Amino acid sequence: MMKIVFTFQPKEEFVDDLTQQFPEVDFLFYKKIEEAESALPHADILVTMGEDLSERHIELSGKLKWIMVTSAGLEKMPFESIREKGILVTNARGIHKIPMAEFTFGLILQHAKQLQLVRKQEEEAVWSRRVPTSELHGATLMVLGAGAIGSEIARIGKAFNMETSGVNTTGNQSGHFDRMFTLQNFEEYLPHADYIVSVLPSTGETTYILQSNHFEAMKDTSVFINVGRGDLVEESVLLHAVRNKMIGHFYLDVFEQEPLASDHPFWREEGITVTPHLSSITKMYMPRAFDIFKKNLESYLNKSEELINVIDTERGY
Repeated sequence: MMKIVFTFQPKEEFVDDLTQQFPEVDFLFYKKIEEAESALPHADILVTMGEDLSERHIELSGKLKWIMVTSAGLEKMPFESIREKGILVTNARGIHKIPMAEFTFGLILQHAKQLQLVRKQEEEAVWSRRVPTSELHGATLMVLGAGAIGSEIARIGKAFNMETSGVNTTGNQSGHFDRMFTLQNFEEYLPHADYIVSVLPSTGETTYILQSNHFEAMKDTSVFINVGRGDLVEESVLLHAVRNKMIGHFYLDVFEQEPLASDHPFWREEGITVTPHLSSITKMYMPRAFDIFKKNLESYLNKSEELINVIDTERGY
């Protein structure tokens, strides 16, 4: 019987659904990877959140044919070992686009309508209509990372009649963007952007790609939002930019070290709003991830090659 090992414990409703839909499969559920180690040598398929696997775990998994990662992030995966063993990798790419796009526009609207200031006035019982609000209509939105999430952000932007620009590796046209740029030439459009949103993954190309000159090129009123990965910008570069008031505001949801230490200077900078890596988290996260896994498992059991979200282990995405 095929054995599928989970390195996390799903809710009972997901366990029941899987065991009923796939009675021919032996599902083994563990709360963490350390508890699953004794089962790894017998696993045909491994289901993981993606941040717990090491080269040693891959060496232990002598029968392993497929790893399903129930998140989109893959930067901590031991791809060299996986590639050497010819193991298939799939992920849950696409499940984040709705919550992350909505979260991004929550921040954009909060900024445009100055809702933090409004809340402060309410707490202090201050009636003042001198709140410096702005409109999204006609504003320029630039999205670094024009994949599924970036395209959804742009789609919502178009609903607000914003001008949208996207950045990807090729510069090829993508949905809902008025114009496209590459990682090599996007800097030329930064002076025109009112809102710059990054949903870029962590790769060799993107790590520390934003430097001080990029923030210097932006408008002093522009807003930078990072919901992608924390290694997009060095912390020292961010602190230099905010302390020199290079742009209007920073909204940061991701960081190099998480959780962000309580004594980290980001918490205290007036020009930075910190959110604790919340952008993708809603109650729909696991249902969507399991839907992808079940579709792929059905195809895998039927020996179909029509699997979705297959990862190129050379590129890491």
